[in-house]
Parts: sequence; C-alpha cells; structure tokens
Amino acid sequence: MNNVIELYNVRRYYIVGDFCVKALDGITLSLPRGSFTAIMGPSGSGKSTLMNIIGCLDTPTSGFLRIDGECTSNMSEDELAFLRNKKVGFVFQQFNLLGKQTAIENVMTPLLYAGVGAHERKEKAEMLLERVGLKDRMKHLPSELSGGQKQRVAIARALVNDPAILLADEPTGALDSKTGDQIMELFQELNEEGRTVIFVTHDRKLGMRCNSQVYIKDGRIAEGY
Repeated sequence: MNNVIELYNVRRYYIVGDFCVKALDGITLSLPRGSFTAIMGPSGSGKSTLMNIIGCLDTPTSGFLRIDGECTSNMSEDELAFLRNKKVGFVFQQFNLLGKQTAIENVMTPLLYAGVGAHERKEKAEMLLERVGLKDRMKHLPSELSGGQKQRVAIARALVNDPAILLADEPTGALDSKTGDQIMELFQELNEEGRTVIFVTHDRKLGMRCNSQVYIKDGRIAEGY
C-alpha cells in the first residue's frame, strides 16, 4: 500500500508579539492510501494546524509535504488551491453549509467552481445525498435539518469531487453521542469503500475506532496520552 500523505520534519511557527509559537515542531508522518487514521491530542496540541497543513490550507515554515505523490513545497497559491480542490475533501465541526442554499445546492457548489455542467452536477449531488441517507431531504435548507443531517450534507459535499483524501476536523463535536456514532459509522463505511480518511479528534473513544492513531502533544508526535 503506497503512501498518500508524507510529511518530513514539518514545522509551523507563528510569531505572536515577541514570542515564537511552535504549533508544529518537527512532524514526520506517512499515511498509506486507504487508511483510516485518527489525529488525536489535547486542545492546543497542534491537531488543527496539522490538518490545515495536510489539507493545503496552510504551508509549513520548514520541512516538506507530499500529497498523492506531489510535493507542495514550491507550489504557488493557485497550484495549492487546485491540488486541494482535486485531492482533499473537508468536513468541519460546524458544517460550514451555505444557509440560503438547499442540501442539493450545497453539494453541487464545488462542482460549479470546477466547471462541471448543470446536469452532471445535479446527478452527482443526488447520488451522494442518497448515499448518505438524505434522499428525502435534498430540497431542505440547512435550517430545516438536524445537526446529523447537516453533517451528512457536508460529507456528501466533501465527496463530490471524488477526492483521494477525506479530512474530518472534529466532525462529531457539535452532535449528540448517538448522532455522532452514526456519523462515525458513515466514515467507517466510506473507508471500507477504499477512501483514505483522516479523523481529527480530542475524543479518545472515537479515535480508537479508527484503524490507526497518531498522538500529537506540544506540536510533536507522542506515544499516547
């Protein structure tokens, strides 16, 4: 199984006033294609920074990142955006849905930016909403959906460009435990279909349901916590 993500000695430092904050302080990590990995650690450990680096939302201060065989070090902002849109699907804790768009319109939006035709956009969005169990909620606005249904819309949207990597940042954090379990089961199903899933969480119980765990503490990989 080849690696879809490789980080070598990645550091991300921020200057805040007179201080240097070492959000990531030398991360070396390889994640195989088709893996289901939890990035775990306490608040402030560097999990979200690592997610932003992997998702090409941020760039390392030093070290390098390779996504699906492509090194990001010398890429322009446009090249990073293209790689991100092509290779990575994002699911966030707060759903990040467009409030005035229906479920199907939210899922179609990334395809619109990708220049996909109207018929294909609608067909693909319908298929994915059905896949995540929302066949009868396609015309509903986010305000008419439960938290779990909103997260399912967000997952369908993340899948619409058929990314190599599905990156989930605390995706069950805003949900009750029963709904969170259902969303976790959906991620497990998606992984079993062959998708690479990275699940960022501070919830050890959820993290242990992934096939492998990476513990982050003080910006470094630790043995566990």
